[in-house]
Amino acid sequence: MNIELDDSKKLLALNKPKGYIVTRSDDLGRKTVYDLLPDWVFSDGWMPIGRLDLESKGLLLFTRDGKIGNLLTKPKNCIKVYEIWVRGHVTHEHILKTIKGVESPYGLLKALEVEKTGMAKAKTKLRVKIDEGKNRHIRRLFGSLKDPKFKTSLKVLSLSRVSIGDFKLDIKSGEWRFLSIKEEKALMKNL
Repeated sequence: MNIELDDSKKLLALNKPKGYIVTRSDDLGRKTVYDLLPDWVFSDGWMPIGRLDLESKGLLLFTRDGKIGNLLTKPKNCIKVYEIWVRGHVTHEHILKTIKGVESPYGLLKALEVEKTGMAKAKTKLRVKIDEGKNRHIRRLFGSLKDPKFKTSLKVLSLSRVSIGDFKLDIKSGEWRFLSIKEEKALMKNL
């Protein structure tokens, strides 16, 4: 392990691939994010800040400092950005609904911003910003909407978290690194 002098030692980033569960161990024998990290991450008590479901990928932060973890997961404290592909045609009305919010059994689900960034056949690529993260928030938010052409529920086909606060994902899938002190300060400045 190469620890640089300007490494934070309080935060590390992992680019979580699809197919790994965010937990310390799994009774079903599934791969966990700790399988991607050095053994000392587990033994020294590093914990994930938030979650990404089994089918999601992207930026996942870890810390040993419970205060930092709580600050970064507290709703409204930190903006998270996701790039998603949705099966179905996402309209301007859908985007307005996601920003206004959709009631669900899990509470009000909404996005701060949604930007359409691409289309391919019956799929839509979006960039979504949220400032809270209920369980399967984005999947449930878009799943509550109907495709105007086919009258079926929209479905998130792929979801990747690309940034948390000012920290942007910059490592390959399955890789990890410490945040620099400068990156840590930028991430924590608005908390």
